[in-house]
Amino acid sequence: MNTSLVSDLTDAVTLCDKLNLCLKPIAKVSICVALPKLKTPGQTISNWEVMEKIKAMCSPHQFTLLRVTKSSLEFVRFEGEAENKHLLSNFISMLDGKHIKLSGFPTLLKISCGESKVNFPTRHDWDSFFRDSNQFDETQPGERPDTVHLSNVPCKFFTDKKTQNVSEEIIKQAFLTFGEIRNVDVPMLDPYRSDIMASGGSNFQTFSYGSRLNFEIYVQYREYIGFAKCMNALKGMKLVAKETDGKAIAATIKVTFDCTKHLSAQSIAHRLQEKKKIEKLQKEREEEKRKERERIQKRADEEKQRELEMVKDQEERRRKREEKRRRKKKEKKEQEEAARLALRIAMEERKLLLAQRKLESIRLLSELFDRVKADAQQAEVEKLEREVAKKAEEERRKKLEEERKRMEKEEKKKEKLRRKELEMKSRILKRKLEEEYKKGEKRRKNAIKKLNPGKSLSSAVVVTSPPT
Repeated sequence: MNTSLVSDLTDAVTLCDKLNLCLKPIAKVSICVALPKLKTPGQTISNWEVMEKIKAMCSPHQFTLLRVTKSSLEFVRFEGEAENKHLLSNFISMLDGKHIKLSGFPTLLKISCGESKVNFPTRHDWDSFFRDSNQFDETQPGERPDTVHLSNVPCKFFTDKKTQNVSEEIIKQAFLTFGEIRNVDVPMLDPYRSDIMASGGSNFQTFSYGSRLNFEIYVQYREYIGFAKCMNALKGMKLVAKETDGKAIAATIKVTFDCTKHLSAQSIAHRLQEKKKIEKLQKEREEEKRKERERIQKRADEEKQRELEMVKDQEERRRKREEKRRRKKKEKKEQEEAARLALRIAMEERKLLLAQRKLESIRLLSELFDRVKADAQQAEVEKLEREVAKKAEEERRKKLEEERKRMEKEEKKKEKLRRKELEMKSRILKRKLEEEYKKGEKRRKNAIKKLNPGKSLSSAVVVTSPPT
């Protein structure tokens, strides 16, 4: 992170009041601690302990940042940052030439402290660069000292609150302080810039869309004086943004002059040409993707239609099997009903026949009695009648008993035969159903093989056991 909170803005210089941006001088000191020779094997010196000793020596003043920049067997170099520029003299007077005592070391460690030099290009650097190079035409914009390149700039400093994106208009508004601006380029805002980089269109570092914390800016001024003012104003400065809650955030940004012809007419035209090529390629790729999606969708629809037809065929076959099973069951039930009705009719006919025979017997006896009564020998006739009646009654009873036993025997025999016949029909029907089921399964498998040659597909309807 290149940002930090600041509370003291007494030495800040206003950059843009409307955007609450200002510049604050960088206040850094370089601290070097000379280390003694380590005589005991395995003995080490703690950089953290040295850092804490330095912080204690500077009390009550505090560093806003203190970090190790280099560590070796001879020395440890720290870089410290103060809140304001005028505090540097206090830190230097407290540390330069002083000594610290570390635990486990008899000798004192000497401290050297001085103000850190800011690595920033000077006017001589850019003048000599463009003057000595034969690849630049200083009469053309972008090929002369007129473009400032800023990197590690926090996105939130130049973000439009409405769109929540970095705005070139806000950037222009901030840097118009130094002079009229010819052009501003923010690589992050060009979605095709990374593709242009891949095709060799430029050599700048592209923005990482994954983080969206910092970005880079190219600001091109119409006049040399605007470029010079901007470079001189940003030299040794941090960019500070004032928040609405009274806090301020300072960012250490990297500033240099553009030496890559980034905003020259040739580079801009080249990027525009590459952008058009990439847009064309992207449209072609999108068209190919669309066609591929349509082909995939068409294949999926065809596959779905085939599956639906297969399921429909299977459902139709299942429906036919069910219909056939119901029809056979109905026919069997009708046959059973017809058999029961025939049996009931036969029994009624038998009862009617017995009743007729009984009536005939009664009529015959009545006629016999009438004839006997007419006979002169009434007594004998009566006796005879009684005997005949008795004998006839016994015979009738005997015959009735024999007929009843015979009928019961025949009924039992018929019932036994009927049961055997029903069992035999049931076994035959079951065997036929199993054969029909096996034939249906075989036809189904053959149909699936014909529809999908070379593959083994399972039916959507699985019958776990043959129908009964």
